[in-house]
Amino acid sequence: MVTKTTENTKCPVAATLELIGGRWKTPILYCLAFGTKRFGEIAVRIPNISRKVLTEQLKDLEKDGLISRKQYKEIPPRVEYSLTDLGKSLSPIFDEIAAWGNQNILAKP
Repeated sequence: MVTKTTENTKCPVAATLELIGGRWKTPILYCLAFGTKRFGEIAVRIPNISRKVLTEQLKDLEKDGLISRKQYKEIPPRVEYSLTDLGKSLSPIFDEIAAWGNQNILAKP
């Protein structure tokens, strides 16, 4: 369930960026594009994100239907995050962004 777009947003690019924009959401989604991860695994792969902010961003992404959270009834508790079908539909976009970044940013001397 996508909840972030406003009634006034008619531009699909603006609506998408409103949903996945910000400093941390795109890196979290890109991290999860490579498979299911636990909280600590995500935190390690995204430098400089605080645990509080990561928790908030994961909750937002779950609320917006881009990721799912699965809690296992184990001791110690285990929680895993993965992309939903909606979240997985962003993978080709991330692939294109990565290709563009490699060609236009990282390849520059």
